[in-house]
Amino acid sequence: MGLVKTVDKLTVTFLVDNSIEWFTKLPPGFTHEMRLHLSEHDPPIDEVTGAPLLDFENYCCGNVSPILRTLCLIEVSWVEDRKEIFTARTTLLTYLGFFISFCVLPSPSAIAYLLVVGAHGFSALIETEVEGEESHVVLFDTGPESRSIARNVAAMKVPLDRIERVILSHWHSDHSGGLLSFLRLRNEAIHHQDKSESNPPQQQQPDSDTTPTKPIIADLHPDRPIARGIAPLGKLIGQLNPDPTFEAIEALGAVVETHKEGHAVAGDTVYVSGEIPRITHFEQGLLGAVRWKGDVKTKQGEWVPEEDIMDERYAVIDVAGKGLVIFSACSHAGIVNVVRDVVSKFQRPIHMIIGGLHLATPDLIERIEPTVDFLTNKLRPAPTYILPMHCSGFACKIALERALGEGCVPAGTGIRAIIDGNRKLEEEGRMWAPTIAS
Repeated sequence: MGLVKTVDKLTVTFLVDNSIEWFTKLPPGFTHEMRLHLSEHDPPIDEVTGAPLLDFENYCCGNVSPILRTLCLIEVSWVEDRKEIFTARTTLLTYLGFFISFCVLPSPSAIAYLLVVGAHGFSALIETEVEGEESHVVLFDTGPESRSIARNVAAMKVPLDRIERVILSHWHSDHSGGLLSFLRLRNEAIHHQDKSESNPPQQQQPDSDTTPTKPIIADLHPDRPIARGIAPLGKLIGQLNPDPTFEAIEALGAVVETHKEGHAVAGDTVYVSGEIPRITHFEQGLLGAVRWKGDVKTKQGEWVPEEDIMDERYAVIDVAGKGLVIFSACSHAGIVNVVRDVVSKFQRPIHMIIGGLHLATPDLIERIEPTVDFLTNKLRPAPTYILPMHCSGFACKIALERALGEGCVPAGTGIRAIIDGNRKLEEEGRMWAPTIAS
């Protein structure tokens, strides 16, 4: 066996992403959220017509479109300034007639509310199966805050008690912000399950912080920062929300494991990386990233540059007869660096790349062309599918779609992907190690 076992089946459910995609054609094995609700989640039935209802109230929440988000910000600014409110509203109605008629937005305050429904972050539920063995379920990242993970876990009917490990890719709150909320939800679910199975006399509902009887492992990098922020051109413009502390995570019953090195988890079916080597010349980290270093008690410290984000980790699953599936939540290290490291460690073809490629902002646009060229031309064989999500950006998605066609998959919140393995291809020796052209 290599670094991990090859699995016979991999199921991925996307719980948090920047977008929702309902209508675009998806490849075989991918299923839109709406179809899952109608076919597998026992949808409510209309009393009059007898038809299954599209129960949007209980579907996943995802981000609004970039156009809507941008114009909403303009609207709110104008309303606060109390100038040209009528003109601002007219502009919104002109540009966003479809969204307003669909969402029924009665006022500027309602429009502003849409801004907090979206989720700039990432979270994926991963289930691995090896024939003849127990399946394993892990959560890779938890989204940015408490609301999105809670709503979407409920919408997708996630079996919380089966999740044995939560892996944080790195210490940024758009990936760690939902962790405590998720742990509370899991505690509650397990408590209700245990109570139902034992059927004791009626008693008072315990607090959701109660330690569960089935502990979960929190797989974390040990180098948790006090604070991280963004300082383009050296000027601090904002700090990310603090990541959960080790103490807060343990207080909710999780067993904290810290890892700097690569390691296999979930019955040796999921590989979690260690430090990612930075060797690609055009991948220079997260520009303008800073970290606060100092003493919390005295509040004495300073912001220092930290563009490399060295605590970032990726995850890999090896599917029999298909190859590697890579989860790279933000790719601050650069997705080319991630792929190079994966190829050097596994010597297996890459079937799928999933996650944020961090090529969205204007200062990173110049990285798109060499990144796409590497993934589609220099890497051979090229990945069968790339799912550019979260922080990848519109221009990156367009470039990948142009290069890969339907191999660029418009995944988002609520979509499920099933990758079935094929042991016969392994036995026939048809899984060749990839090569990288210079």
